[in-house]
Amino acid sequence: MAAAGAVTTAAASYIPRTRDSFLYFLSRAVTLSQLTQLHAQLLHHGFRSDIATTTKLTNRLFDFSAVHHARSLYFSFPEPDRFLCNVLVKGLASNESPRSAISAFKRLREEKSIDLGPDNFTYAFVIPAAASLGDVKVGLSLHGQVIVGGFGSDLFIGSAFIDFYFKLGRDDMARKVFDELPERDAVLCNTMVSGLGRCSRFEESIGIFRRMVSGDGPKVDCTTVISVLPAAAELQDLRLGMEVHCLAIKFGFYSHVSVLTGLVSLYSKCGDIGSAKLLFGQIGRRDLISCNAMIAGFTCNDDIESSLKLFRELLQTGEKVNPSTIVGLIPVHSPFGHLLLTNCIHGFSIKSGMVSRPSVSTALTTIYSRLNEMDSARRTFDESSDKTLASWNAMISGYAQNGLTEAAVSLFQEMQMSNISPNPVTITSILSACAQLGALSLGQWVHGLIKSNKFDSNIYVSTALIDMYAKCGSIVEARRLFDSIPNKNNVTWNAMISGYGLHGHGQEALKLFHEMVSSGTPLTRITFLSILYACSHSGLVKEGEEIFKSMTRDHGFEPISEHYACVVDILGRAGKLKEALEFIEGIPGDPGTPIWSTLLGACMVHKDTNVARIASEKLFELDPGNMGYYVLMSNIYSSDKNFPGAAFVRQVAKKRKLSKTPGCTLIEIHQKPHVFKAGDWSHPQSRAIYAELERLNGKMKEAGYQAETMASLHDVEEEEKELMVKVHSEKLAIAFGLISTEPGTEIRIFKNLRICLDCHTASKYISKVSQRVIVARDANRFHRFEDGVCSCGDYW
Repeated sequence: MAAAGAVTTAAASYIPRTRDSFLYFLSRAVTLSQLTQLHAQLLHHGFRSDIATTTKLTNRLFDFSAVHHARSLYFSFPEPDRFLCNVLVKGLASNESPRSAISAFKRLREEKSIDLGPDNFTYAFVIPAAASLGDVKVGLSLHGQVIVGGFGSDLFIGSAFIDFYFKLGRDDMARKVFDELPERDAVLCNTMVSGLGRCSRFEESIGIFRRMVSGDGPKVDCTTVISVLPAAAELQDLRLGMEVHCLAIKFGFYSHVSVLTGLVSLYSKCGDIGSAKLLFGQIGRRDLISCNAMIAGFTCNDDIESSLKLFRELLQTGEKVNPSTIVGLIPVHSPFGHLLLTNCIHGFSIKSGMVSRPSVSTALTTIYSRLNEMDSARRTFDESSDKTLASWNAMISGYAQNGLTEAAVSLFQEMQMSNISPNPVTITSILSACAQLGALSLGQWVHGLIKSNKFDSNIYVSTALIDMYAKCGSIVEARRLFDSIPNKNNVTWNAMISGYGLHGHGQEALKLFHEMVSSGTPLTRITFLSILYACSHSGLVKEGEEIFKSMTRDHGFEPISEHYACVVDILGRAGKLKEALEFIEGIPGDPGTPIWSTLLGACMVHKDTNVARIASEKLFELDPGNMGYYVLMSNIYSSDKNFPGAAFVRQVAKKRKLSKTPGCTLIEIHQKPHVFKAGDWSHPQSRAIYAELERLNGKMKEAGYQAETMASLHDVEEEEKELMVKVHSEKLAIAFGLISTEPGTEIRIFKNLRICLDCHTASKYISKVSQRVIVARDANRFHRFEDGVCSCGDYW
C-alpha cells in the first residue's frame, strides 16, 4: 500500500510533466484508482490529444477490466491511429466482449485511411473474439479477409487461426492452416501440439513434438514441453512422459512451475502417484494450479483420503479454491462407492456458488451418470444456467452409457433445436446411442451432419461410424468407411474386427487381424477379445485356440474374464463341454459370471444336464438375482424331459420374487421405428399384420416348417409369455416389414434379448417362402437369413 501511495503522490505532485514520465507511471500503476488519478493529471497538463499516453492508458484500463472507461477514452480521442485501434480490439476481446471487439474491427476496416486499415496484429486480436462467440462463419469470413489482405503467410495470424479452429472443433481446418504455412516458428508449432491434444488427436500432437525434438522444425522451448505433456498423460504413455521429463531437465525447463505441474498430472494419470507426489514436493512456491493437479492426481488414483486432506489444507490456509479444484476432487474416474462423497461435494459447490460454473456442473453430471444416478444427473444438468457444449455432451453420453438410448437421442434433438453446434464428442455419444438402438436411419442422418460439419477427418468420429453401421447391420458400409480412413488407430481396427465377429464373418475378421499385426499397429486386450469373439461366432475352433495362446506367449497380455469366456464359447461350439469345464477349473482366481454363463449356454445347445448343473449352481451363487440363469436351467431340464427339475428351478426363482426382462423387437420402416411385444395388438395395422402371419404360416408348413414346442426354452427370459399367446415379437415385426416394403427389400429387425429357437427356425422359412433377406440382431449377434439358411450356422 505504501508503494501504491507513493505512485499516486508522485503522479500528483512530484513527477516531471513530460510524456515519458507519464508513460512510466502508467506502466507502474497497480490499482484502477491510480489510473483514474493519472488520467486526471494527463488532462490537467494538456495531454488530452497525445496518442502515446492515451494508448498506454487505454491498454492499462483494459488490464483492470475497466471496459466502459477504456471505450469512452478511445471514442473521445479525435484521431486514433492503428495501434490505438488494435489496443481497443485486443482489450474488448480479452474482457469477454467479443461482439464489441468484432464491431470495432469492422469499423476499422471501413476506414478509408490506409494508415487505419487492419494489420497482422489486428487480425490476431480479433480472431480470439470470433472463437469466444463460437461462430465458425465469422472466423471463415476473417480467414478470407486475411488471405485477400495479403496476410495468409503471417505466422502470428496463422497461430491465432489454428487456435480458433481447434476451439470450434474444426481440427481439419487447423491442420490445413498449419500444413500450408511456408515457415513455422515455435509459437505456431506449440499451438498445434496443444490444439491436437485438446481435440484428442494425441498421436498427432506427439508426432509434431517428436519432429521438433529431432530438429525437423523450430527448437523446443518450455511451452512445447508444457503443451505435449497432456497428450502423453491422456495416452497414459509413461515412457514418453519420462522422455519429456528428461528433455525438460536437459534444456533447463525442469524448475518451471508449469512444467512440474504438468509432470505431476502425467505421472498421476499413468498410475505412478509416488513420482507425482515427489515432483509436487519439489515445487518451491506451490500455486493453486499445482495443488489442483495434485488433488486431481490423488482422486484419479482412488486415493480419496489424500485428495481430501490436501483440499482441507488449502481451505485452512485461506486459499480460495476455484472450479478446477472442485472438478479435481470429484472422483469421475473411480466413482463406485463414492455417492456420499459426491453428494457432499455437490453441497459444498452449492454453498460456495461454484455449482453455477459449467465445469463443476458438468463434472457432477458426469459422475452421477457413471453412478447410474440419472435423476440426479438430469437435475444437475437442468439446473445449470450456463449450459456449455461439454454440459450437453456429459448428459447425452450419460444416457447412452446407461442404455437410455431414446433419452440420449431426444436430448440430442433438443440440443439441435437450441442451435448448439455439436462437436466430435457429441457425435460419438449419439452414434453410440444409434448403435445400441439399431437406429440406422438416425445414424445415417448423423453421418450427414458429420459431413456438413467436416468431422469425418476425426478418427474417433470415423471409428464410431464404423461401429454404428456394423451394429445396425450395414457391415459393407462399415468396411467401406474403414478402408477410407488413411491413418487408423487400434480402436478403429478393433471396431471393424468386432463388427465382423458380430455378423459371423470369422474369416474376414481373421484376415483383418493379421493385416493389423503386419501394419505395426499396437494390439490391445480389446483386439484379442474382438478376434476371439469372431472365432467363437464362426466356429473357428483351432484358430481361436491358437490366438488365445499367442496373446500371452507372443504379445505379453494376461487374459481377463472376457477372453476366457470366448475360449469357453469356442470349446462349447465344438461340443467339448468337459474340456471347457477343465479349462475353467484351470483359470487363476475365481471365474466370473461371463465364463459360467457361456458354459451354461453351450450346455443348452448340446443338452448336457450334468455340466449344466455345475455351471448353474455357480451362477446362482455369483448372481442370484439374474432370472435368466433360472430360465435357462429350467429349459435345459425340460429339453431333457426332466420336468420335475425344471419345475423346481422355476419355483426357486418364484420364491426369490425374480422378474423377467420383457422382450421386444424393433423395425424401422421409412425412417420411423416400430416396436412390437409378444401378442401385441397395439399397432394400427395389427389386423393386416396377423393376417400376413396366417398366410406365412400356411406357406411355411407347406415347405416343411414345424413349430418348435420348446421354443420358449432357449435362453430367452420373456418367452414364457410369448409361448402362452403363440405369437412372438420377432414374427410380428417381420410380418409388418413384409407388408410395408416393396418385394425384394431387405428386412431388418432388432431384438433386445436372444432370439428363440422357434423364431430362428421360422425366420429361415420366411426368408425362403418370401424370397427376402432378413437381418436380425439379437442380444448376442447378427443373423442373416437368406433362402432358408442362417449365417450363424444355427449356433448362437
